[in-house]
Order: sequence, then C-alpha cells, then structure tokens
Amino acid sequence: MLQVVYSGTGLKGSSGDLLALVGKRDTLALSLSRFPVVASEMDLDIQCEEFSESKWKELVPSLNQYKTIRLDDCCLLNSHCEDLAAVLSSNQALAELKLNNNELGDSGLEKLCKGLMNPSCKLQKLWLQNCNLTKACCENLRSMLSTKPSLTELRLGDNRLGTSGVKVLCQGLLDPKCQLQKLQLEYCELSPANAEALSSALRTKTSLTELNLSNNRLGDRAVKELCQGLLDANCSLQSLQLENCRITVASCGDLGTVLSAKPSLKELCIGENKIGDAGAALLCQSLLDPNCKIEKLWLWECDLSAASCKDLATVISTKESLREMSLIGNDLKDEGMEHLCQGLKAPKAAVQSLWLRECGLTAACCKSVASVLSENSSLKELHIGGNNLQDEGVAQLCDGLMDPNCTLQSLWLGNSELTPACCDKLATVIAAKQCLKELDVSNNPLEDAGVHKLCEAVKNPNCHLQHLILYDIYWNSKTEDELKALEESKPEFKAIY
Repeated sequence: MLQVVYSGTGLKGSSGDLLALVGKRDTLALSLSRFPVVASEMDLDIQCEEFSESKWKELVPSLNQYKTIRLDDCCLLNSHCEDLAAVLSSNQALAELKLNNNELGDSGLEKLCKGLMNPSCKLQKLWLQNCNLTKACCENLRSMLSTKPSLTELRLGDNRLGTSGVKVLCQGLLDPKCQLQKLQLEYCELSPANAEALSSALRTKTSLTELNLSNNRLGDRAVKELCQGLLDANCSLQSLQLENCRITVASCGDLGTVLSAKPSLKELCIGENKIGDAGAALLCQSLLDPNCKIEKLWLWECDLSAASCKDLATVISTKESLREMSLIGNDLKDEGMEHLCQGLKAPKAAVQSLWLRECGLTAACCKSVASVLSENSSLKELHIGGNNLQDEGVAQLCDGLMDPNCTLQSLWLGNSELTPACCDKLATVIAAKQCLKELDVSNNPLEDAGVHKLCEAVKNPNCHLQHLILYDIYWNSKTEDELKALEESKPEFKAIY
C-alpha cells in the first residue's frame, strides 16, 4: 500500500521524539501542493502543518479517496469539523481517522459525531487525544458508541472528561451494539467513582481486549473493583495499562489473582506506581502460575531494588511466554543486574526486549551482560543507557555482541558516559554484526573522531545498520557532511539526530 506522508518537522529533535519517528519509516514524502490521484486504499499522514484557508480547501476534496487519514498537530478547529464530518458521511472506505492535538472542542466533536453516526460511515479507529474535549461531549460519544458497531478503537487521552463524563461514556460502552475492542482514557481525570461502571464493562463487553487507564487518580480501591470485573468469565481483556494510578502494594494481591486466573491477559503495565519490593514479590508469585500467560510486563519506576531481582529472575527463567520487560528507573544496581543475568541465561528464558535505563548500573555488571548476549539468542532489544557504563563497560558488551550466538537487533547506550575511545569497539560490531539494525549512542561526548569511526563502519558492505541515533552529540560541519553523504550512499540507512 502506498503511503503519503507530510510533516512540518524533520528527523531532527530530542531523543524523546524518537518513538514518534518509528511510524514515519519507509514512507514517501510529498508536498501538500502535489496531491496525486491514487487508489482509494491510500493513506494520508500530515503532521505539524497549519493550513491556510486556501490550502484546506485544496485538501478537502482529496480526503474522500483515503482509507486512513492522520492530521495530528495541524491546528484544526471547530470550523474544520464540518468538512471532516462530510468526509465521514461520504467516504465509506475510511477506516481510521486520527486528529490528535487539535483544538476541536466539544462543538467540533458534536459535528464529527453527526458524520460518524451516518449509516454510510464505516470508521473502525478514531483518535482524539488532546483535542480540548470535556464532559460536555460525552453524551455525543455515548450516542455514537451505541449506534456504530464498526468502531473498534477509541483513543480519548489528554481530555478533561472527568468522572461524570466517563460515566456517560460507559453507558455507550455497555450498549449491546457497541463492539469496541480498544479504549484509551489516559489523563482523562478519572476517579475511583468510575471503577464500578468500568468493572461492569469488563464483565459484559466480551469484545473489549485493551484498556488504558494510566495517569488517572484511581488508587487501590478502584483497582480492587476493576479486578473483580477482570475475573469474570466473560472478560476477554488482553492488555491492561494502569501506569501512575496511585497503586500501592495493597493492589498487588488483587492484580496477582487476575494474573494467575486469566490466561487471556497478555500485557500488564503498572509503571510509576510505588509498589516496592513487597508488591513485586506478590506479583511474581502469580506470574509463576502455569495458568499465567503474560507476554509484556512493565514495572518502571516502581521503587524496586536489587531485592526484587531474585524473584524477577525466576520469572524470566521459567515464564516462556514473557517477551518484554521494562524496569526503567528502579535502583537495581549491579547486584540486581547479576540476578537478572542469571535468569536471562536460563534455557527457557524467552525475553526479547529488556528495558534497563537509569537503574544505577556500572561497568562492573557488563561482563555478566556480555555473557547473556553470547548465550541468549532470544534477546533482540536491549535498552541499557542512562547508566554509568563508561568505555570499559561498553567494551565488554561489545565482546558479547561479537559472539556468533548473539542475535541482538537494537542496542540503546544513550547517556552512558562514553567517549571516542569506545568507538573502535563499537565500529567493529557495526561492521561485523549483520543482525544489528539499530544503535543509539545519544548524549555521549563522542566528538567528531568518534562519530567518524562509526560512519566508517557503516560504509562496510557487511553492515546492515538501519538507524544510528546521535541526539545531543556535537560535531563540526565536516562530520555533518559525512553523515549526509553516508545517507545518500546507503538509502536503507538513516542517521537520526
């Protein structure tokens, strides 16, 4: 499928912008002044572009040919919604509409809902994050959910819907005609008073597979009520996100019961909740239950210490379903990393993606990590930046990376106190390891000499690196020209800085 993308921003930016770039890879950039006549299945992706009245009028007629329309950060207002509603009513092929970060307001949403409720509209995914919506729009959303069985995904994060607004929204969710599968209500000012209706939805809405309630002040009482809904035989939820919801160790027993009782639950994200080592111990007991089939576990910034790592290592070594774990921002230190490495070297360890940024690690643990890299062929992605690894530690990691058994594809070493001295070792890895697709060395003083060595390695015909991430590294114009020339000579390669 051909994809048309226009963005008012390039690939330069801060490292926090990187995840947004993933969706822009392998796309064809065309200016707004040259919309081509294409097949109806074409995707339109325009971001960070403020439309003049004439440019908007030029764009609108072409919207009827697209299956997916993304207009994020385009300064759209209530006045643009009437045109978008007409597109919803007339373009039966339109399956996805993404309008994040636009000041649509409640009145704009009302206009959109008129188009959404048209029988000709077959929209499946609607993203309205940070669109200045309030509780006043929720009656329109309720009506839309009650009449639009085609809609399977609704994202409403960063809107001040509040307790009363989400209660109204849940009435639509509970309607038999609603077939929603994914609901995102992050940063929507929910309260514990919303738990009862959400729990009812979990009990009765068998279509619902993903629920994101992160960054709302729910607390342990609300989580207990949600868990009662999760335990219902009708509940088919696969992904539950409760990050920064004021959860404590008191919730971990209830969540553990769900983990051991519901093999359908594949993803649990409870980062930025202060559950501590005691909470992690309770979760690990349930994670070890044979009935638990967890694949993704995010426990970042949960006040964990090295004491939790023994239990987590046992989970890693025995839970073959576990594919992704995030422990970012926990003070695990080298002692905790040693325990994790023992788990990762177990024959049954199947973790593919491991996030360990800012965990108080030093070069002292890198020999053990290198041993994991040389013995564990399952691990594909390792985020270990934000730790004081230094050149000595990275040199040891490179020894592990060079082992024939290592199949790592993505390595993140940003902000690891590296200097140009480590770049010879990194360059050897880049040139020799064809499995390595992505390397991040951002926020390290590599200077021109270090970046030059990495560029020389990328030129090697054996190098299959696709992304070299170099945020906040300073170099001269000669190095800048070298990076640009490298991108031109290897179209599959991109330097991101």
